[in-house]
Amino acid sequence: MRVFVTGATGYIGSAIVRELLAAGHQVVGLARSDTAAAALKAAGADVHRGALDDLDSLRSAAAAADGVVHAAFMNEAIRSGLPATEAAEAERRAIKALGAELAGSDRPFVVTSVTLGLPPGRLGTEEDAPDPASALAAGSPHTSPEGALSMASRGMRVSIVRLPPSVHGEGDHAFVPALISIARAKGVSAYPGDGSNRWPSVHRLDAAHLYRLALESAKAGSRFHAVADEGVPVRDIAGVIGRRLNVPVVALPVEEAGDHFGWLAPFFSTDCPASSALTQQRLGWHPVQPGLLEDLDQGHYF
Repeated sequence: MRVFVTGATGYIGSAIVRELLAAGHQVVGLARSDTAAAALKAAGADVHRGALDDLDSLRSAAAAADGVVHAAFMNEAIRSGLPATEAAEAERRAIKALGAELAGSDRPFVVTSVTLGLPPGRLGTEEDAPDPASALAAGSPHTSPEGALSMASRGMRVSIVRLPPSVHGEGDHAFVPALISIARAKGVSAYPGDGSNRWPSVHRLDAAHLYRLALESAKAGSRFHAVADEGVPVRDIAGVIGRRLNVPVVALPVEEAGDHFGWLAPFFSTDCPASSALTQQRLGWHPVQPGLLEDLDQGHYF
């Protein structure tokens, strides 16, 4: 299968590219820079020059593909000051453009979303829709792809892969490295409240394998959870960080989390466990890589 992959040189996308190539697929990756193009060529993929906001480029790549995996995020643009609502709108436009080229062809279209934003405080499942009242879901470019499932009626095999807050492994530059940086800077590894709130997680290689299975086998309108650990208590995450950095592990009142964790506080304070039982049943996906705490304790994060 000739597969067009957006986000193909990113942390997760690069693992998806390698997974697809190893399974015998031909991969065409979206590249907006010479550096990204060189990385794709080195991995054995073909290069399509363009960007997520270049809709004509997206359409032409999708038109020439047997299937599409949309794994691109606009994290860099958000960090550079782009409002999350504008990033979410750009995400919707990109998905609409890709879907327009796949409509009526029964070709697979795998779109990335997240488990954050599902109703908190209980085990989220693939059947759950995002909580519209969730501050974590509002305006997020990572949850806007949920609307892609409406394209299933237009003759394409669209499916969604939801990623948990922690997609861990070597090269991770998201939440866990941010927690480590905060602990280093403040001299303590903290957690909010009693630390019982839970984070689901997955190793990026297990996540990449799920994307391939969804591309090859998903039914139209399906949601899948790339979740290995259903919910790791945040005090356990803080405990490993404290031990590895040799700093105290402390509990903070929830009302002080904002001052200590900054932008990370709403995420690290949320109880958001999630299940992948239906995903494993429907696609035969079974995580085999180390869990979050084991991976964190191997040392490459430090």
